[in-house]
Amino acid sequence: MSGYTRLKPEVAGGLGEHTMMDTTVHPPVVTHLHFEVADWLGDCLVQTFPCFLVTTSVGDRLASSGLSGFVPAAAEVTASDLFQDISPNGVLPDLRWLQVTGSAGEDDFGLDEKGQLVVSDQALALLRAGGLQHCRMEEF
Repeated sequence: MSGYTRLKPEVAGGLGEHTMMDTTVHPPVVTHLHFEVADWLGDCLVQTFPCFLVTTSVGDRLASSGLSGFVPAAAEVTASDLFQDISPNGVLPDLRWLQVTGSAGEDDFGLDEKGQLVVSDQALALLRAGGLQHCRMEEF
């Protein structure tokens, strides 16, 4: 049996004004994700509650990995005013929405009772290969 790790990824931005979500439930259910990048440090996995995003290259590897508990989806990604101020010539990361559908401790990707991301050892290895220098991790 494999182990599981709770991840607390870099918060590289926030929800943009085009995000559509139902806030009458917790965690909120997002149907359209607009992510405004504020300051990206380069990790392949970032978050803004209640969503997670991965770089397209890692998303492609995940899609062909056979891992469970997620659906890759498109996200609208734009630069916030802060990003434009601190990185006027900066290039936005190419990000894809990682819709987590699995159960923590059962699937390769799942959410715990607080909505935090929990991944299997196999999923963690794939994410680490893409770069997770700013992600906090703890045993689940």
